[in-house]
Amino acid sequence: MKKTIGDIRKMIADNAIEMIDFKMVDIDGAFRHVTIPAGSFSEEILSEGIGFDASNYGYAILEKSDMVFIPDLDTAMVDPFCGCPTLSMTGDAMIIDHPANRPLAQYPRNIVKAAEQYMRDLGIADTMLILPEFEFYLFDKAGWTIKPNQIGAYVDAEQAPWNTEAQGKGIVVPHQDAYHVAKPFDRSYECRSEMVKRIEAAGIPVKYHHPEVGASGQFEIEPKLGEMSFMADATMIIKYIIQNTALQYGFSATFMPKPIYGEAGSGMHVHMLLLKDGEPVFSDDAGYSHLSETAHFFMGGLLKHIDSLCGITNPSTNSFKRLVPGFEAPVTVGYATSNRSAVIRIPAYARTPAMRRFELRNPDATCNPYFAYAAILMAGLDGIQNRIDPHREGWGPYDFNLFNLSDEEKKKLKGLPVRLEDALDALEADHDYLTAGGVFPEEVLRSHIADKRRECGKMASIPHPAEFDLYYNA
Repeated sequence: MKKTIGDIRKMIADNAIEMIDFKMVDIDGAFRHVTIPAGSFSEEILSEGIGFDASNYGYAILEKSDMVFIPDLDTAMVDPFCGCPTLSMTGDAMIIDHPANRPLAQYPRNIVKAAEQYMRDLGIADTMLILPEFEFYLFDKAGWTIKPNQIGAYVDAEQAPWNTEAQGKGIVVPHQDAYHVAKPFDRSYECRSEMVKRIEAAGIPVKYHHPEVGASGQFEIEPKLGEMSFMADATMIIKYIIQNTALQYGFSATFMPKPIYGEAGSGMHVHMLLLKDGEPVFSDDAGYSHLSETAHFFMGGLLKHIDSLCGITNPSTNSFKRLVPGFEAPVTVGYATSNRSAVIRIPAYARTPAMRRFELRNPDATCNPYFAYAAILMAGLDGIQNRIDPHREGWGPYDFNLFNLSDEEKKKLKGLPVRLEDALDALEADHDYLTAGGVFPEEVLRSHIADKRRECGKMASIPHPAEFDLYYNA
């Protein structure tokens, strides 16, 4: 149900709110915020907004950087991490114009809304439901240094296999064997349960939480399916709650795709399905794995554009250290049922017509979720429009373990990009499907690519500790 200004005033009164916090999203998908006293909140803010400099968020050139933020009342929630009673909400960025302000096309929430509207305009569906899985590590300690004379990083988790002797309690988890371990090995159960309670208090239903494979403190929280624009906001809130709750319990939470060498990486698998007039578009009892022709075309679009998608869904140099064989991470461009080695997996347990779907397994949570979800939808719509059949294109179904193929057989398969630079090259060459219908402005893609190329250049110039092992005495 839509919230009104009256609902917000009631929330302020019922919770003795003293501050209103407006959370905005920068081009990298991180929260920025500005706060006003609760007594200053008025109906005029909904039309006039709060002014800010968008150039500092990565969206605008200096000459045109003055923008206003318009809060979305439906996102209002009591922030559990503020000592001063605070009501938090996100919203949209607008360009100051006359006679009326207009949406900033580059702003992430506006791009998600534009993608959804494009889908409706095509008549393919009216709703996209998604379910992102949140994998993350909880460490007791984490730190790093980059100095002219010292380069390194360290993390520690009490139950990690390297602490067999140092811990002195014998409560350690074997390497790569933490999946669903119970107490006393599951040390962060209370912390994660508190995370889930706070996520649900924010209006985001949760399916479950559990330890993941990584023995050094890897976990997962999985919400339930929700509409794409809602889940984009929910992704920001879930990450915010996980990171802040972890700190309250003495942990450090990271969504970094590969923080531990030799352990499982953390992804953000995205399940998806389409609805039209409330009916499932992806279901067909006669189709492979009970999926419709439209569903297969959608998968075909994802697989055709997967290299360029990686430039948005996996936008860090660390992302590609996760996408390697041997850790249940996808490395092969293809689709299959119940097969975690292919980039698209169709879950066998999704049996009812309303739940039939597939998941894209390469994304990770370093992405800007608004850009990532919108890009996934646009790639799928392109596949439907151009009737891209993944089977005819030779992308599967791969109903066998791709990791067990011989080296000769593996050479016949197409792999995901192995470096961020390769994904950015692909995005630069293949992005017409993103700009269709004016959904992704060219300037936001250019800015994203330029920013990420700078990151690649910086990383390439810094000596790596492993290079000392390889070359110090060469």
